[in-house]
Amino acid sequence: MKRSIRELARVVRSKNAGPYELVLDILFKDSEIYSRIKESEQFNKELIAKLYKIEPERVHSIVWFDPANAVKVVMPRSIVSGAIGDTDVYGAQQHAPLLKIEFNI
Repeated sequence: MKRSIRELARVVRSKNAGPYELVLDILFKDSEIYSRIKESEQFNKELIAKLYKIEPERVHSIVWFDPANAVKVVMPRSIVSGAIGDTDVYGAQQHAPLLKIEFNI
C-alpha cells in the first residue's frame, strides 16, 4: 500500500548548511513508521536525485537519526545562497519535492 510522506511525517523541512549546501529533514510521526521506511531502503540517494534532478553522486549524505525518528539529507544547493538569481536565501522552501514521495509500507 502506498502512503504519502504527508501522512507519515510530522515535519518535512529544508535549510541551508552554509551558502553551498542544503539540508533536508524528515521527522516521522513515530518509531514504527520510521523503522519501516528505514528498513525498506526506499529512501535513498537515487530517490533524492530523481526528485531534485541531480546525479545521485551529488547527494552528499543521508543520515538516519533513530532517537528523533528522523532522516537528514545533505546535498549541494543549485545556486549559492545570496547569489544573483537565488530566490530562497535561507533554503527554507527547498523541501517541496519531498512532498511528492510515496512509500510502499
